[in-house]
Amino acid sequence: MTTKTAAIRSISGSRAETLKAAFVAFIVGLGLVYGAGFANSETVHDAAHDSRHALSFPCH
Repeated sequence: MTTKTAAIRSISGSRAETLKAAFVAFIVGLGLVYGAGFANSETVHDAAHDSRHALSFPCH
């Protein structure tokens, strides 16, 4: 492996990591847009409430 080959592999590995981070950011962004704009607030509240009960966390 030459230095040039190692540099190309490093760049392609870096690009793959960047694409993974961009994909995760895209999915999180979609979730935020959906949660803020389209989800029924009562449904979001019930989901949070059920999650707290599932973790044995006190509420109300």
